[in-house]
Amino acid sequence: MPVQIAEADRTERADRREAFRGLVCGQLPRLYWVARALVGDDAEDAVQDCMVKAFEKFDQLKNPEAGAAWLRSILVNCCRDRLRVTARQPDSVEFEEAENFSLFRKIAYEDPFPYSDSLHLDFLHEFGREDVHAVLRRLPELYRVPLVLVYMDGFLARETAAILHVPLGTVLARLHRGRKLFERQMWDYAQENGLLNEVPR
Repeated sequence: MPVQIAEADRTERADRREAFRGLVCGQLPRLYWVARALVGDDAEDAVQDCMVKAFEKFDQLKNPEAGAAWLRSILVNCCRDRLRVTARQPDSVEFEEAENFSLFRKIAYEDPFPYSDSLHLDFLHEFGREDVHAVLRRLPELYRVPLVLVYMDGFLARETAAILHVPLGTVLARLHRGRKLFERQMWDYAQENGLLNEVPR
């Protein structure tokens, strides 16, 4: 009898590992992409933290169809843990300036590509994926996380509120402020990195 119990236990553990592997394999590229947007060069470590915690809690996942969202929720928490080490509080003066900033008006006024008929598109085309990630990493975690979840990973605002354990109104306010800060940081990043001096493509 003990031999049968031990064999059943081994089979159960093997099935659990296989089920976890099946869930994770399809999600790893997306998880890494989200982690890259949130924590930059620490992405691989954050995903590894996520894998360890997810495997430990795998028995808590009752609905396999919710597995992708469940993994991303764990990943977000792992990224937030890493961000807290170097977190800075949002600068109220910086936000006041950003609140009154309009990227659309700034581009039209500065006219960075004087021979262009599509200034705003030319400006956006100067940004590659790594440039966007670099701009995101300039934002405080408070605003960066909801922006990534909603606008880059496709979660609804209410789903993001559930992941972050905050009210929906809080997420909506952070999205608004985050967008304004992101616009301001896009312009500053473009100036600092010479993106406004290139010939439009």
